[in-house]
Amino acid sequence: MDQNSCGVSEIIEHKAFARIGLLGNPSDVYYGRSISFSLGNFWASVKLEPSDDLVIKPHPFHDLVHFQSFDHLANRLHNEGYYGGVRLLMAICKVFYKYCKDNKIALHSRNFTMSYDTNIPRQTGLSGSSAIVCAALYCLLDYYKVRHLVKVEIRPNIILSAEKELGIVAGLQDRVAQVYGGLVYMDFSKEHMDELGHGIYTPMDIDLLPPLYLIYAENPSDSGKVHSTVRQRWLDGDEFIQSSMKEVADIAVEGRTAILEKNYSKLAELMNHNFDLRRRMFGDEALGNINIEMVEVARRVGAASKFTGSGGAVVAFCPDGPSQVELLEDACQKAGFSIQPVKIMPSRLNDVDAKTLSN
Repeated sequence: MDQNSCGVSEIIEHKAFARIGLLGNPSDVYYGRSISFSLGNFWASVKLEPSDDLVIKPHPFHDLVHFQSFDHLANRLHNEGYYGGVRLLMAICKVFYKYCKDNKIALHSRNFTMSYDTNIPRQTGLSGSSAIVCAALYCLLDYYKVRHLVKVEIRPNIILSAEKELGIVAGLQDRVAQVYGGLVYMDFSKEHMDELGHGIYTPMDIDLLPPLYLIYAENPSDSGKVHSTVRQRWLDGDEFIQSSMKEVADIAVEGRTAILEKNYSKLAELMNHNFDLRRRMFGDEALGNINIEMVEVARRVGAASKFTGSGGAVVAFCPDGPSQVELLEDACQKAGFSIQPVKIMPSRLNDVDAKTLSN
């Protein structure tokens, strides 16, 4: 690679993958437990190269500010919203800088230019925003050569802090899956969160999972609106919400055992129960008709199905095998939904990361 005027030649690029919440979501926001994995079908990538000034480059499509007409602008904002990735990169830069300052981690004074790309479908509950932030964090860790000084368990908190800067309401689960990669069992019990500031995260073997399928809609509802009233009711001590959320967390505990034993009929039962509990708590209006229909399409052919996150995409499992998969593919095609086999990415932790782990 060519040296630039800074005399530094390194160009750093990192990918962070989408994630699927398999069991236990959304209890991660409520001191619960969950099982998630890194989804190789979609990713965000961030590139950092040394430069004279510190530059955050807008994406030519996702940060569009040049339009052909009023019509183009109005349609674009209606379909894509106001938010691209520049604000995410700026937020993680600020939060990373503050974290290092607060923890007396010295950073060199060289500047950089940061840019990003992503193919994660918008508003599908596949953690597109946090993937951009995660990839950017890894670029910063490596550019400043401080990866060994920032513990793996803390990295999801840093990513979440950057998103909170922007008013994004979310939990740690997605960020943990993206930082660790692979399949991870997460325990967010209040005692751990209070004592450690993070959960207990246990990687699992990805080969334990059966074939899974991702179903998503081209124009899903916004995945960010779903937590609202349930969160307040939980804080207010609503008995139904609190007991239901505990039940959702317990599904992850049972699911961990089912996965370890390869008890796939139990896994199917737990996936369905997870969604049914969510539906009872949040109500159909909050979940949205398209999202519910994706789950129902899978269930009509006997597949187990649930949201991957807060809506917009569904993870499905066909316990009866290939013939059932064909039925599911046909049903999705007729309903106008996209479907593809899930590709699970292995752990992304390297030897340096492993040395920072608490356990």
